[in-house]
Amino acid sequence: MSFDSGQAAPTGGSPGKRLADKVPHQDAVRLLEAGSLRLRRLKARRKLWLEIHLWLGLTAGAALVLIGLSGSVLVFWQAFDGWLNPSLYYVAPGAQALPLERLGEAAKAWLPKAAEIGWVEFPRHPDESLSLSYALPSAAVPGGADAWNLFLDPYTAQVQGARIWYPADWFSGMPAMAFMFKLHYALLMKDWGVPVVGVIAVFLLFSVLTGLIVWWPLTGKWRQALTLKRRASAERLNFDLHKTAGFYTSLVMLAVLLSGIYMNLPDYFNALVGVFSPVTVPEQFHSQPAQGREPIGWARAAAIVDAAYPEGQLASLSPVSGATGVYQVCKRDVASLNRFVGSRCALVDRYSGDILKVIDPASGTAGDVFLQWQWPLHSGQAFGWTGRILVFLAGLACPLLYATGVIRWLQKRRASRRQPPSTSLA
Repeated sequence: MSFDSGQAAPTGGSPGKRLADKVPHQDAVRLLEAGSLRLRRLKARRKLWLEIHLWLGLTAGAALVLIGLSGSVLVFWQAFDGWLNPSLYYVAPGAQALPLERLGEAAKAWLPKAAEIGWVEFPRHPDESLSLSYALPSAAVPGGADAWNLFLDPYTAQVQGARIWYPADWFSGMPAMAFMFKLHYALLMKDWGVPVVGVIAVFLLFSVLTGLIVWWPLTGKWRQALTLKRRASAERLNFDLHKTAGFYTSLVMLAVLLSGIYMNLPDYFNALVGVFSPVTVPEQFHSQPAQGREPIGWARAAAIVDAAYPEGQLASLSPVSGATGVYQVCKRDVASLNRFVGSRCALVDRYSGDILKVIDPASGTAGDVFLQWQWPLHSGQAFGWTGRILVFLAGLACPLLYATGVIRWLQKRRASRRQPPSTSLA
């Protein structure tokens, strides 16, 4: 078989010259044949990855729609919650907030004796209230506990109101944003929802990776791979929407899915990270025995951390749990830290007031720092408004990716009955 190189065939010259001219031609043939064989092998592998991507998408894609859309809402959940509940969230700004001791006393005086304080959220802006989460024994579920929110005016210590957040029976009386959280991290399933969503996130992570493998242009046609074809048919437009939306959201999706696995399957995730670098978790730290000492109180714990690390604003505080529990005091907008992750948390002994551990991007092992990035990446807070908008848009892209993927699958099924598979777009 001859190879047409596009040039005129030699017509004269000595036999030696004609042979010499023929050698490069044969080399070119061999190179092209080798390249063609390599391309066929890559396409065969690509077909395998396409099958994996297809079945991962079909099995986990429907969940991705719910998880993605609810995640987009939760990027701005405080704003939505404040808009839905302005009387709880907003106050008239005063000259100066009251000391934490006064606010703590007001909260404890209002709370039922059976209440167990779980978390304190400090206001971000002057017109916001201080919120405090607490648990109460459930009347509907024997042995269960309802999670509540209490809202305090930080300038007057007046109670703005209280509401149930997570009911023990899982649904009744739950606010809109609490519903969104349960939909996002548990798909509204009570017992197995959290680990199930974690496993789904693992499948979706591999779906994104296989999608990138399938997207990669084997023939080097990068413009075609990165853009929509003009004046394309509906079938081609659907295909282009799927591949371009998948590519442009892939980096954000990978970060969000990986951090989602961390939050839903923390023990497995920490163990995996620990293989490469030691990790430290707050549960490893405990307060020393009381030895006749009274707990210092959560307001005093916050003051100790604020004095030792004055940068930034108080963000949250977790009171102790049990006799050996520790306070966890977190601050935000710490300018000296990484500009993308500016939060710092400190663990404080409940009796001595000693700071047992500082958790921030500037300290700890590589594994610790990697874990500290997960929540800011998942919420988009790591990159400010840019990060939040990117995570918001990635969530909105989930139903587009699923719908175009299902349509493409149906198109290929119909086409396989009429023509050879090789004529399809992907």
